[in-house]
Amino acid sequence: MKIIDLSKTIEYNKQDPWFMRIRVKHKSHRQSRALIRFFLGLPAKLFPKGFQGWADDKIVSMGVHAATHIDAPWHYAPEVNGQPAKTIDQIPLEWCYGDGVVINMTHKADFEEITLADIRQDLQQSGAVIQPGTIVLIYTGRDQYIGTREYPMRGTGMSAEATHWLIDQGVKVMGIDQWGFDLPLKYMVQKAKEEGKEDYFWQAHLVGQQKEYCHMEQLVNLGALPSHGFKVAVFPLKIKGASAAPARVVAMM
Repeated sequence: MKIIDLSKTIEYNKQDPWFMRIRVKHKSHRQSRALIRFFLGLPAKLFPKGFQGWADDKIVSMGVHAATHIDAPWHYAPEVNGQPAKTIDQIPLEWCYGDGVVINMTHKADFEEITLADIRQDLQQSGAVIQPGTIVLIYTGRDQYIGTREYPMRGTGMSAEATHWLIDQGVKVMGIDQWGFDLPLKYMVQKAKEEGKEDYFWQAHLVGQQKEYCHMEQLVNLGALPSHGFKVAVFPLKIKGASAAPARVVAMM
């Protein structure tokens, strides 16, 4: 079995928007050894021979929507079609493992939304079949900009119509390899101001007010996958009451 990592590395990147920056503090073996001596009150001569201390690390700052993550229905709204929305710890694990399908949208230009016609055309070309429980991965190729200032500014985005259709096929989890699932945020702001309309904002996210689903953002390596014939595992951290959680997303072939 071959396992392909579809997750970003959790690390500090100064090019990330300030509210998304991750900070991890690393503690060396030597630093830890001194603290262990102090905490245990144990003379160094009584430590096991060759003991250098334990390396330790602390995530000082990391939002649940930073790095590769999965959004829970609670992120989109407090209710889904009148019912309480699930937080990330309430997501059924059955949603998080299943057959994978890649939709190739690398031909879509920045700021051009992904339509239902785009999805259907790609499925017809690849021969992939979407069934209830399929995990759908939208391949845009924008993960090439990770680590640059351009990353949040580049990309296409899922339309409401395409998102509705995937959910209607029984898809509970879908994901994309760019900063966000919708069109880039600054572009949406610009268009809303220019045209005085709210239609540009979070089309796919707001589908979650009507239909229950989760989406992943900031995936990587989707270009290493075939269109179908593999499994996907996307188990999030079990954070009580959270709207999302980091996940180690992998494909298994």
